[in-house]
Amino acid sequence: MDGGDDSDVNPIEDLEELYKEQIQELMEKESKRIVSENTDPSEISRLQSLSVVDLFERGDSDIVPALMARLGPVRAALDGHGGALVVTDGVVEESNDGRRVISLILDLDGACVSCGAAPGTLKGIQDDLLAENEISSVRFTSSMLEWFDEIQKEFVLEHGGVTFV
Repeated sequence: MDGGDDSDVNPIEDLEELYKEQIQELMEKESKRIVSENTDPSEISRLQSLSVVDLFERGDSDIVPALMARLGPVRAALDGHGGALVVTDGVVEESNDGRRVISLILDLDGACVSCGAAPGTLKGIQDDLLAENEISSVRFTSSMLEWFDEIQKEFVLEHGGVTFV
C-alpha cells in the first residue's frame, strides 16, 4: 500500500483526456495525408524557408502560400473546403529583442466564408501562425463577422479566442 489518496482520480475525466489525445493524433495524421496529397513537399519546404516579413514588404505574391505552408491541421480544412487566406494588412515592427516581425490582419476567402466551423478555423490559423518567430500578432477583419448569424457571432466574440479589427 502506497498510502496515496485516489479520491482525486476521476475516471470520466481520464477517459475524456484519452479520447481527446487519440482524436488529436488521428486529426493530425489525416490532415498531413490530405496536405501531402495536394502539395509538393519541395514547394512547401521552399515556402517555409522564405521570410514572411520580406515577402510582405516586397508585396510578393508568395506571401499567402508562405503563410499557408506554416499552417498545421487547419491547412487541410482550408484546402479541402476550398478556403483561402487573404492578407488584408500588416505592419512590420521591431520586437523587443531587435528582430523584425509582422503583425497581420487576415481575412478568409472561398468556402470558408459560409462555413459554420469558421470560428475554430480562425483560432487554428492564429495559433499556427503565432508559432512563427516572425509573426507577432494575427487579427482578423471585422467584416468577417457579417458571415455569422447572431449565435455564431456571439460565440466567436466571447469564446473564439481571436481578435477582430
